Amino acid sequence: MADGHDGPKEACGVFGVRDPRQPAAHLTYLGLFALQHRGQESAGIAAGDGTKIMVDKDMGLVSTIFDEHRLRALPGGLAIGHTRYATTGASAWHNAQPVARHAGDLFFALGHNGNLVNTTELAGASDLDADLGSDSDVIAALVARAVTGGADLIGAITDVLPRLRGAYSLVFMDEDRLIGARDPNGFRPLFLGRTDTGGWVLASETPALDVVGAEVIREIDPGELVVIDDEGVHSSQFAPPQRKALCSFEFVYIARPDGKLGGIGVHAARRRMGAALARQAPVDADMVMPIPDSSVPGAQGYAAESGIEYGDGLIKNRYIGRTFIAPTQQLRDNAVRIKFNAIEDNVAGKRLVVVEDSIVRATTLRSTMKLLRNAGAAEIHLRVLSAPYRWSCFYGLDTSDRSKLVAATMTIEQIRDHLGADSLAYLDLDNMLTAITPEPGGFCTACMTGDYPVPIPGLE
Repeated sequence: MADGHDGPKEACGVFGVRDPRQPAAHLTYLGLFALQHRGQESAGIAAGDGTKIMVDKDMGLVSTIFDEHRLRALPGGLAIGHTRYATTGASAWHNAQPVARHAGDLFFALGHNGNLVNTTELAGASDLDADLGSDSDVIAALVARAVTGGADLIGAITDVLPRLRGAYSLVFMDEDRLIGARDPNGFRPLFLGRTDTGGWVLASETPALDVVGAEVIREIDPGELVVIDDEGVHSSQFAPPQRKALCSFEFVYIARPDGKLGGIGVHAARRRMGAALARQAPVDADMVMPIPDSSVPGAQGYAAESGIEYGDGLIKNRYIGRTFIAPTQQLRDNAVRIKFNAIEDNVAGKRLVVVEDSIVRATTLRSTMKLLRNAGAAEIHLRVLSAPYRWSCFYGLDTSDRSKLVAATMTIEQIRDHLGADSLAYLDLDNMLTAITPEPGGFCTACMTGDYPVPIPGLE
């Protein structure tokens, strides 16, 4: 799910661990590595040894930022970590997380996954520093102000969280405690796990718990605050749960396929989407192929349901990070070839069903279709595992400029022609949601319907 894919830019990933028997920064490094797909612009770790908190963050990937030397400089059994893709606030070092703040004698740090929709209102009403770079900075500033005003950290967090509107899964730490919170709608996931040495872990996805050997205990509930200290986990509701609205694109594209959300296996859900798409939009073809990697389970499901052979038509360069910004179309085409190359022997003369998880801007996908044509594909039938992405996301994905969403500006037939496909079909929304789970409701589908669970200020 690296840059260059036509899906939305991912939400962020958060991780936290409190385990006095283990080096927490090292565990956090492993957890962030498992969450790298959720953001590739910056990463950071804050760690505490009971007396002080050290913070290290930088631009780039987790593996290029941290080495053994830097991790050793983050001692202690308590840490939080963050891997970021910019949603609110520019992609710059000062917006990397965790965010850390002094408030009187207290020092705390936080990491945020999601996006607030009332950041400007919060900053203005609270007369905060206009130079605050992101919504996460605003949260930290509000908490610090409440602490300075006399509240303890838990009281400050409990006071601030109900004032936030939008999506937020948060991890906090002070010198001794690990704290987690999830917004009342549950837009973004957050899980609680237990290590075999008796420690506790918070993470955006279950694979991050798996990689550190932690047992998945449960999901943090919408509107829930958990405080982890020497006595264990203390839970409370800082706000009543609202309309449940887990981001449906977690299942389509964002989450790792080896994880679970709401008790639902992501890989199995994507296979069911592919099978549903085969029933809804069948076609005579010789091979079903995915656009790697997040479309692979869906293509497998389509092939199994349709009886058409599954095969690989594209090879993905596993070592590419973010596709470079190229000033000319020729260089942009070259950038696509760096990421993907067609397997001519598998493609030439074939009628292909090409399965993609989503189409957002369509720039890279158009070049990828051209790669397959140049490799000799006889027909290309594009099948998309989600409904058309027509509306901006304001809850943590970087699609706020609706004019750049291809399905908002073109008909399906125009998109087909623009991409150079012989046919194009999207999975109907009802079929998509039923493939995830037959239980009705519980998902945010605003990017496909324009129905925003939390109102967006200024949106007509």
